[in-house]
Amino acid sequence: MMELRDIEIFLTLAEELHFTRTADRLRVSPARISQAIRKQERAVGAKLFERTSRSVRLTAIGERLYDDLRPAFRELREGMQRAKLAAQGGSEALRVGMLPGNAYDLRPYWEAFRVRHPQWTLRIRHNPFIGPFAPLRNGDVDVLVSWLPVEEPDLTVGPVVFTEPRVLLAALGHELSEHASVSIEALGDFGVLGPSAPLPDYWEDAFIPFQTPSGRPVARGPAVQQMDDILTIVGTGESVHHLGAHATRYFTRPGIKFLPIRDAPSLRWGLVWRSDAESAQIRALAQVIRDLGPADL
Repeated sequence: MMELRDIEIFLTLAEELHFTRTADRLRVSPARISQAIRKQERAVGAKLFERTSRSVRLTAIGERLYDDLRPAFRELREGMQRAKLAAQGGSEALRVGMLPGNAYDLRPYWEAFRVRHPQWTLRIRHNPFIGPFAPLRNGDVDVLVSWLPVEEPDLTVGPVVFTEPRVLLAALGHELSEHASVSIEALGDFGVLGPSAPLPDYWEDAFIPFQTPSGRPVARGPAVQQMDDILTIVGTGESVHHLGAHATRYFTRPGIKFLPIRDAPSLRWGLVWRSDAESAQIRALAQVIRDLGPADL
C-alpha cells in the first residue's frame, strides 16, 4: 500500500519527468525519489516509468495510475486542510499572492468573492518576484497573480485578471526624462536592472525582453531583489528600468519620471495555482474573475 508521501513523489515525478527537479520541489534527495518509485513499482508489479540516461517518461500503467491518483490525492489534501482548520476553530481562507502592487485596483474581484462566498476568508499577501513560484509550491499562498505566460509543468494558469501598458522609469535629469514617451528600442540603448537570482528565461523575457524588436540585446545591470532596490538605483540615475503602468500610481518617487513605452505590447497578469492543490475556493475565485472579465488598467 502506498503512503501519502510516496503518492506525492509519484505524482510530482509524473509532472516533472526529472528526478533532480522532483527532489528539489519536494525538498528531498534524488535517492529518496528513486527509492520511493522502486517501492511503488514492486507494489504494483510493473514499471511506472521508462528511464534512460537522457529521459524519463510514464509507461502506460504509470499514466493510468497518475490519472487515478491525482484527483484522489487532491481530495485527501483538501480534506486534511479542512479538518485542520476545523480543529483550530478557523474558517477556510484563500490566500492570494500578489506579484504586482495594485491589490486595491482588483478590489471588485475580492468584494465579489466575499459576497458570493461569505463562508470563506480571503487574504491578500505580497509575493516576491525573486523565487516567484516558491510560495505557491511551499503552500504559503494558494493562488498567485503573476505576469503571463507561466509555463511551469506543476502549475495551472487560470483567467487573465488584468492587462496594462508598460512604462520606463528614469531619473529626472536622465536624457530620457526629457521625452513624453519612449520606444521599447530604448532598452537596447540603456539596458535595465537585473534580477538578483535567476528567473525562468521565458518568464523574464515576457516582462523585459532580452532583445529589442530590432534584435539588439537588452543588457542587465545592477542586480535587484525588491521594488525598493529598483526605485533606489533608478533614482540615483545609475540605470533605467521597465515596469507595468500600475507602478505610476503605487510607486511614485520624487526624482523619478515614468515614461509610457508607446510601442510595447500590454502586460497580461493572470491567476496561477498548483495543479495538485486546486480547491473549491480557487475554482470559485477563478469563476468570479471569468464572470467579471479582465480589468483593463
